[in-house]
Amino acid sequence: MMSQFLISDMLLPVWVSIKLAAITTLCLLLFATPLAYWLAKPSRGNIIGRIKILLMGVIAMPLVLPPTVIGFYLLLLLSPNFGIGKWLTHYNISAFTFTFEGLVIGSIIYSLPFYVQPVYAQFLRIPASVMEVASLLEPSRLRRFIRVSLPQARVGIILGSLISFAHTIGEFGVVLMIGGSISGETKVVSIAIYEQVEALNYEAAHMMSGILIVMGMIMVALIASVNKLNQR
Repeated sequence: MMSQFLISDMLLPVWVSIKLAAITTLCLLLFATPLAYWLAKPSRGNIIGRIKILLMGVIAMPLVLPPTVIGFYLLLLLSPNFGIGKWLTHYNISAFTFTFEGLVIGSIIYSLPFYVQPVYAQFLRIPASVMEVASLLEPSRLRRFIRVSLPQARVGIILGSLISFAHTIGEFGVVLMIGGSISGETKVVSIAIYEQVEALNYEAAHMMSGILIVMGMIMVALIASVNKLNQR
């Protein structure tokens, strides 16, 4: 009975969690890196500076709000009767609630500050003289960003990616509110552990928790190694 559970009910949620964390981290790499770069650039006007401060505050909200609050409002926003979900339904597009795609959207929003903050800090550390020389040698802003800024901020990007991946692996409240518990689709390992504890199946909960502990220790070791490189 236990071996059957391990194959069908433990490995599948672990795989869903890893897939969710990988896709979320990739999306943050593609979209949040330019955002962090823009936020770190010196502002030429007071209005732009205030917008950046406001945006930084919005991005940081998942750090202070309970996951259930964020999950609740995302559920309303993505559901067929409200917000974006209602607009999608109007055009015969399925809403994102209780789907893996909805989990990705929620995870991106919830993990955004964990990626943006270290990348933003690394962009701020780039000396102004380096960017001045780059602007003289390379007139294209896009090429300066790719060839100069990204290599200079690589440690922050790696650190933000590791933290975001680790944070997404352990998500519970947000993914439960948006995705529920659909096996093979939205049931991540944290939800599977909760269900096994409710069923008093502590042996299965121990096994899955052990996997998360091992993964967490690996991620912490990687993050510590990157931090040491950043301090040199």
